[in-house]
Amino acid sequence: MTIIDIDHTSRWFGNVVAVNDVTMRIGPGVTGLLGPNGAGKSTLINMMGGFLAPSTGTVTLDGAPIWRNEQVYKQIGVVPEREAMYDFLTGREFVVANAELHGLDAADAQRALATVEMEYAQDRKISTYSKGMRQRVKMASALVHDPSVLLLDEPFNGMDPRQRMQLMDLLRRMGDEGRTVLFSSHILEEVEQLASHIEVVVAGRHAASGDFRKIRRLMTDRPHRYLIRSSDDRALAAALIADPSTAGIEVDLKEGALRIQAVDFGRFTELLPQVARAHGIRLLTVSPSDESLESVFSYLVAA
Repeated sequence: MTIIDIDHTSRWFGNVVAVNDVTMRIGPGVTGLLGPNGAGKSTLINMMGGFLAPSTGTVTLDGAPIWRNEQVYKQIGVVPEREAMYDFLTGREFVVANAELHGLDAADAQRALATVEMEYAQDRKISTYSKGMRQRVKMASALVHDPSVLLLDEPFNGMDPRQRMQLMDLLRRMGDEGRTVLFSSHILEEVEQLASHIEVVVAGRHAASGDFRKIRRLMTDRPHRYLIRSSDDRALAAALIADPSTAGIEVDLKEGALRIQAVDFGRFTELLPQVARAHGIRLLTVSPSDESLESVFSYLVAA
């Protein structure tokens, strides 16, 4: 089991603090790294990949420091966001060159190209590639040495829907194999579909960690919002509003439902079925309307 530990780590550039006292643990499976532009995501990935030294704190892989540790580098594959590539090479030549840096040969490069489905364009120059194709050939170069850790910075940028689905399937398979996969993204829908775990950074600080639904439920300072349909919405509303766990109820005539704000999540979830049973009301729909990743992320960024 391969684990990256970031322990009270900061990184600054002159007077600019990019990462501020962050502690997190990235383990096997697929983890999404979220944050607005300038939050410190790329800096964190660069420290995990061994491209940057921490200013303070430590970044380790299975207890070994990552910075300037050649043995650790053999376990890590990095797909950077920046387009620093040799455009005069073909895709195959680029991946072969990366294979040779690891003491591997052309057969390993061919395997990596096949993994990302780039064999059809491997003999074209990188200068002719689309943004999505460049992303995939970077992915092949990161996979050429079969790493146990894969770090990707905005890997879905420039990909068409089919390419995104292929990459999502690949990352999901790698996570299922027990590899440690971390990717940053601003496309919340894809993070929601792909990541079993999220880490959120805001203004260089670690804001939240875990499954986004669990994170939402820990945010007790914000009312939980529900969309509820029942056999008698008005009777249900009258019964619920009398309890202090319910802060507000709105009748949504367009939706034919109640929109409810609950300030005590635990009490409300117990109260709702009890009230319905006591008044002979059938609950037809009970749907949290603010437990999407988009809602949770918006709350955290605005906090």
